[in-house]
Amino acid sequence: MGKINLVRESGVSIIQLNRPETYNALDIEALEQLEAIITEVKNNEDQIVIITGEGKAFCAGGDVSMMATLKDVDLFDDLMNAITNIVTSLYFMPKVVISAVNGSAAGLGMSLALNADYVVANKEAKFGMLFGGIGLIPDGGAHFFLQQRVGTEKAKQFIWSLEQINADEAKQAGYVDVLSDEDAFTAAKILAFKLSQAPIQAFLQTKEILHTQNKLQLEEILQLEKAGQMKASQTKDHREGVRAFLEKRKPQFQGK
Repeated sequence: MGKINLVRESGVSIIQLNRPETYNALDIEALEQLEAIITEVKNNEDQIVIITGEGKAFCAGGDVSMMATLKDVDLFDDLMNAITNIVTSLYFMPKVVISAVNGSAAGLGMSLALNADYVVANKEAKFGMLFGGIGLIPDGGAHFFLQQRVGTEKAKQFIWSLEQINADEAKQAGYVDVLSDEDAFTAAKILAFKLSQAPIQAFLQTKEILHTQNKLQLEEILQLEKAGQMKASQTKDHREGVRAFLEKRKPQFQGK
């Protein structure tokens, strides 16, 4: 079993984030595996995709072990290019994509969850960007997906809040499409079955029309996120945020 697994069932490709001991945090190896699996899924015959996480969380975001990568320009480029490929391949994939969120979807994990046609969440799920806690900016297309769902002002304020919200709040805000009392993966499979009985080719034409018109905007935001992340990684606040995280204390930011 890898850090990311693919299971195919009855016309549905199930992408499983499989690092439950780290709440499915994405390190470089996991991102590379996710990129490869998304490419494989893109080319198979299944028309529906479910993305879910093993264990108690959907995805805690990027693994802190990647922080050192930000200091190496070549490694940083490789990392951000992998994220860009994941985001664009998933967004433009000619399939219906469902994210099934149990537990926390934080940082890059929330970006991944929002890059779906349907976000299905258990009522105990939590959502947060939280990049600011280590002095970084959201990536993975977060600025695009948040703006698409809630508009510019609410997107900014959510990013700047440095807080997680519960599933009810996320549903009311517009980040969650289907809120379920049961396990999110179970609810996602029920939704997938309903979609499989629908005129899905017609649905996918609608997706293509709406997503194609956003192509330039998404690609531009990904490039801006890459440049902004490099700039943020060079600040004193970023270094303080990482130290505070590792020392399990509240960071003392100075705006520098």
